[in-house]
Amino acid sequence: MAASAVSSIAAQNSSLSTLKKPKPFPSIPPKSCIVRSSFKPITTHSHGPPFKNLAPLRSSSSADPSDLSPVVATSATNASLKSRLQNGETLYGIFLLSFSPTIAEIAGLAGYDFAVVDMEHGPGGISDALHCLRALGATRTPAILRLPDSCPTWAKKALDLGPQGIMFPMIESAKSARKAVSYCRFPPQGIRGSAHTVVRASDYGIDDGYLTNYGEELLIMCQVESEEGVKKVEEIAAVDGVDCIQMGPLDLSASLGYLWDPGNKKVRQMMREAEKGVLGSMKKDGGGAYLAGFAMPFDPPEELGHRGYHMVSGAVDVGMFRSAAVEDVRRFKLSLVAGSSDDEEGERRRDADGDEKYWSE
Repeated sequence: MAASAVSSIAAQNSSLSTLKKPKPFPSIPPKSCIVRSSFKPITTHSHGPPFKNLAPLRSSSSADPSDLSPVVATSATNASLKSRLQNGETLYGIFLLSFSPTIAEIAGLAGYDFAVVDMEHGPGGISDALHCLRALGATRTPAILRLPDSCPTWAKKALDLGPQGIMFPMIESAKSARKAVSYCRFPPQGIRGSAHTVVRASDYGIDDGYLTNYGEELLIMCQVESEEGVKKVEEIAAVDGVDCIQMGPLDLSASLGYLWDPGNKKVRQMMREAEKGVLGSMKKDGGGAYLAGFAMPFDPPEELGHRGYHMVSGAVDVGMFRSAAVEDVRRFKLSLVAGSSDDEEGERRRDADGDEKYWSE
């Protein structure tokens, strides 16, 4: 009996030794291998001829016609907004005023090249913007923060969140543009306060190369949205560090006395003067600034692209929902006005469709 027990135990130990050993936990990759999630591959929808390097919608005759998912571009990279502009791409984006992380996430998944979280006219502040940046980061969509005021305090708090771009409102001179740039630079090049060892912009201190690379990756945008700003637009565009001039058609129309008529001929003429000045700055010594703008009902995004805009914002999340909601209500109300005869006909058709669907299943 004892010998038999020993033999049985030995057999069990032998079988256990043949079992596959569990794999050890993977080691933490070196910091140089950590990929930051602030960039996204180019997987956007096509917006017509003026927009370069954008993937087309699926159009194969064999494909499901309801499938409007974008086709991944063959040139997909993790390039920053700045490098994509340098490569000659025309970028298409959206403004987010709702401060809804869900809407921000949907915008990123839809394929916009960038999203502007608007703290100037939206109800949210820094903490609200952070949630949107995290939602956009999950979809690898670059975020731009629009400040409520061009001051060092707002710039410092915004930059510490780690957006790819920052937008300064109401820049009217080269002097104010230089101040805006200084708010984005650490001393001695600027006056930005430093907490780079713990803030989100540096991956909370994990990114050892942040201080070396932050200036190269950050897109600094100055808004020109007044008559005075348009007069000085070439000087503003020539300021070292200003990457992009964002036109503001609504505030510009107000400064010209056409608040209720932003499509007025005089406003459009001044817009064209500003556009010409910015685009001309790109041809001087390889410097200058890129041109960005908002689409308007009288000036659609395709037109901006044809005129040479490098960044086009074609939609606002709140405006998109408003239009869809108003149209939804309008269609239902009109259906009630159509009369009982139409209602009876519609009910007859629904019953027929219902029977057909039931029996076809």
